[in-house]
Amino acid sequence: MPLYHDDDQAMLAETASQFMAEEGSIAKQLRHWRDRDCKDGFGHGLWKQFAEMGFTGMLVDEDDGGLGMGSYEAGIVLEEIGRNLTPSPFLASSVLTATALKHADSNARGRWLPGLISGEHVYTVAIDEGAKHRPERITTKAEKSGNGFRLTGQKDYVLHGASADMLVVAARTSGSDDDNDGITLFAVPKDASNMSHDAVRLVDSSMATHTKFDGVELDGDAVIGEVDGGREVLNAMLIAGRIGAAAEGVGVASGAMDMTVDYLKQRKQFGKLIGEFQSLQHRAAHLYSEVEIARAVTMKAAQMLDGGSEKADLMASVAKAKVAKAAGLAVKEGVQMHGGIGMTDEYDIGLYMKRDRALQEFLGDMYYHAGRVAEMSGY
Repeated sequence: MPLYHDDDQAMLAETASQFMAEEGSIAKQLRHWRDRDCKDGFGHGLWKQFAEMGFTGMLVDEDDGGLGMGSYEAGIVLEEIGRNLTPSPFLASSVLTATALKHADSNARGRWLPGLISGEHVYTVAIDEGAKHRPERITTKAEKSGNGFRLTGQKDYVLHGASADMLVVAARTSGSDDDNDGITLFAVPKDASNMSHDAVRLVDSSMATHTKFDGVELDGDAVIGEVDGGREVLNAMLIAGRIGAAAEGVGVASGAMDMTVDYLKQRKQFGKLIGEFQSLQHRAAHLYSEVEIARAVTMKAAQMLDGGSEKADLMASVAKAKVAKAAGLAVKEGVQMHGGIGMTDEYDIGLYMKRDRALQEFLGDMYYHAGRVAEMSGY
């Protein structure tokens, strides 16, 4: 497939670009909620506007009331979210959780999806158990208890954990901690007894939690997919989430690059615009090439996932690793080319660096995914 938008996708991109620039701007959203020390880190009013635009249910099947779109279209929205540093639960709710719920039964979909589509509810996923993303090892236990399960353990850095109306939790129902099989996913409502959240503010001002499950009682209807067969669902969720995170990273890189190039065209030194200095032109050209390559590989990964390719998992890790490198370059070059002002909070370029730092760690950093690429490629 060609690496450019068709007419419908181009229209979506234009709509998302205008919406995020007007309603999801840095001043109107990120700085507004950060400076008020908001416990959620995002505005619920904006989330409902996402719903009015149809964004919240993009990946939900039409039979369930959604738009039935794919990872490619979600990536278009995520790139604009990244470009404007718009704080929202879109990636956690409308990509990760929506992908998991595709594998739920009709009763669970009927219970949870309407709230997502309407923007009334926020959902998230609880996977990681430590400072680094290592989903291969799951130690949180779900033991049989009557007709249901008793959930015990802790999940770390759960994005929007304290704000979520429901968490999709990966737990072990059989086998040892490192086994590939024996994983089950559960839909845990926010009012579940014996679940507690220790909230932390991340470097980019978003909110996460260390969430503890101290014997949380769940009935059998909480299971998403098959008992002991949740690894397939977890992997599908992770692939979609990693491609989504890469798309948002492309937006972060593009936003930082555009801001830097604009500054090169305005700032004067020694009586000349600094953009006229050849060394800075070369660095800007190199940055542009890296960002475009990152965008292309992310688009390809999304197309492969939507097309059902067996190599979508591999390409998702390629995209996540490449975007991390390109976005890291974009924010570093941006801060350096801005000089002293780039280190101040008053100027937005530093906010792009903070968002990049948090996004790189989400669902695996560059080194984790480079290792996966090498392993899956037989090296």
